[in-house]
Amino acid sequence: MELSDVIASRRSIRKFRQEDISADTVRLLLDAARLAPSGSNLQPARFIVVQSPAAKEALGRFTPYKFIVKAAVIFVCCADLTAMTTRDNRIGELFQEGVFEGVEIDTSDASITTSPIMAAEAVKAYLSMNVAIAIEHIVLKAVDLGLGSCWLGRFDRDKVKEFLAQDDSIYPIVLLPVGYPDQSPKARPRIALDKLVLKTI
Repeated sequence: MELSDVIASRRSIRKFRQEDISADTVRLLLDAARLAPSGSNLQPARFIVVQSPAAKEALGRFTPYKFIVKAAVIFVCCADLTAMTTRDNRIGELFQEGVFEGVEIDTSDASITTSPIMAAEAVKAYLSMNVAIAIEHIVLKAVDLGLGSCWLGRFDRDKVKEFLAQDDSIYPIVLLPVGYPDQSPKARPRIALDKLVLKTI
């Protein structure tokens, strides 16, 4: 499918057919996430793949959106909060790969080029933003493969972490049920393009 068609046809799917998806398909979805860009190439996205009926039922207890148990797979999309500690190494890798060769960069103003120490909540927000890019790669790849998905941010993170036996370095951001759609929703209302663009200068 053409990318523009994938983007235009994507819908949030809340009804799924009772049909499994193959391990190869799950791998394709995760590989789309792996290839997503991230700030300083930190790659903080981590995923827990939930496929067993019992585990899906358990996750369903931690969110009001009970339809997730009908999905073929639920990706618990997380940020590895320790990723920020790898920033210097990751940037070093970018230099080794020649990413900045011939690129104009002005490093004379230390106030712009030196990253201040970020508070814990700011780090969480920054890494979450990067994970969101990886999630959207899964969402679009799912459409390309004839699948549907729905971002869910309303769930009890503490209970999900406890159930999945994750320590405090792993922060769940989104539950992403994925499966074969059992509905064909209409396009949702969207604001006009002239309202989207604040100004052109």
